[in-house]
Amino acid sequence: MDLFEKCLNLEPGHPLSEARYAIRQGIYPYFLPLEETEGTEVVINGRRLIMLGSNNYLGLTTHPKVKEAAINAIRKYGTSCTGSRFMNGTLALHRELEERLAEFLHKEACIVFSTGYQTNVGTISALIGKDDIAITDKEDHASIIDGCKMSYGKMLRFKHNDMEDLENVLRSCPDDAGKLVIVDGIFSMAGDIAPLPEIVKLCKKYSARLMVDDAHSIGVLGEQGRGTANYFGVEDDVDIIMGTFSKSFASLGGFIAGDEEVIFYIKHNARSFIFSASMSPANTAAALAALEIMQEEPERIERLWKISNKMREGLKSLGFDIGNSCTPIIPVYIRDRWKTIYMWKELFDLGVYCNPVLPPGVPPNQSLLRTSYMATHTEDQIDRALEIFEKAGKKIGII
Repeated sequence: MDLFEKCLNLEPGHPLSEARYAIRQGIYPYFLPLEETEGTEVVINGRRLIMLGSNNYLGLTTHPKVKEAAINAIRKYGTSCTGSRFMNGTLALHRELEERLAEFLHKEACIVFSTGYQTNVGTISALIGKDDIAITDKEDHASIIDGCKMSYGKMLRFKHNDMEDLENVLRSCPDDAGKLVIVDGIFSMAGDIAPLPEIVKLCKKYSARLMVDDAHSIGVLGEQGRGTANYFGVEDDVDIIMGTFSKSFASLGGFIAGDEEVIFYIKHNARSFIFSASMSPANTAAALAALEIMQEEPERIERLWKISNKMREGLKSLGFDIGNSCTPIIPVYIRDRWKTIYMWKELFDLGVYCNPVLPPGVPPNQSLLRTSYMATHTEDQIDRALEIFEKAGKKIGII
C-alpha cells in the first residue's frame, strides 16, 4: 500500500472528507487569516467582527508596554537565539523570567520552554519512568496525554472532576509505584475548575505527587492571577505548576515551576527542552512585561470576571446550554456536529467570531462553540454579542 493512500482516498463520513465538503460549501471554520486585530475585534475578509475566541484574557497583546518590551529586546538581542538553552540559547532575559516566575508562584525554581505543548510533553516524559504511573483527568489537554504517551510509564485516567473515580484509580495503583496526578486548573473546553483541595487530600492519602496545568488559570485565578493553587490556598500542596505564555502573558512559550531539585532534574532530562531552540528574545521580554502588568494592574482581572459573568448570565437567560462553566471560558453546547458548524457560520456572518469544537476535540455528541473573554471587551461589545447570539440561535433552532 502507498503510504499516502490514506491522504487521498477518504471514506464518506471521515472527518477529513467532511472538512472537504465544508470547504466546498463555504462553511469551513478553520485557518481563517486575520487581516487586522485589535484584541477584542478582528478583520477577516474585509469584515470587522467581535472576537470571542481568543485566550488573550487580560488583553495584553496590544498593551504598549508589552509591545515596546518586545521591540527593545529585538534591538538588543536580535530576532532569535539560534540554539538550545544547553548551548548558546540562554539569555539573561531567560534567567530573569524564570526567577521572577518562581517568586510570583511561590516556588523554589522555574524553567521556561519554547511552547506550552513542549512544556507538558517534556516535563511528564522526563518524570514518568517505566515503573511510574501518570493519572490524568479525562478532559486534560492533549499535550498532557501526549506527554504520558511519550513516557515509559503507564497512564491511567479518571472521570472528569470525579473524586470518587480518582480515588478508585489511586487505590488500584501498587504502593511502590511512583504516582503523578495531572489536572488542568481551568479546563480549556468546559471552562470549569479542578477541585484542588479534594485532589490534594487524595494525593496525600495515596502518596502521589500533584501537577497542575495552569495554562488558562495564570492571570485569571488567584491573587494577582497566581493561578488555581493560590485561588484555593493550596500552593504548598501542589508540587508542580505548569503555565503558558500564549494566553494571559500575550507571548509564546511555557514554563514549569516547583522544588529546585525537581526543576534541575527536568532541565537535564526533558528532551523537548534540551533539543529545541530557546524562546526568542521578543517573546521572553513580552512575557516579562506582561508579568509586571499582572502585578501592577490587578483591576484587569476584576474587569475580566465582570465581563465574563455578564456574558455567562446573558447566555443562560437566552436559553443556551453552557454546562458547568464558571470562568472566562464559556462553552455553548450544541451537541450536533453540523448544527454547530451552521451556528458558527451564522454568528460569523452577523459579526461574532468564536471557535467550533468538534469530535475528536470533544467526545461524540458534545460539539460546542467555545467562547472566551478579555478584560478589554466593552459593555457595548458584550451587549451586541448577546443580541447576535439570540438572533443566530433562534434562526438555527438552538433556542
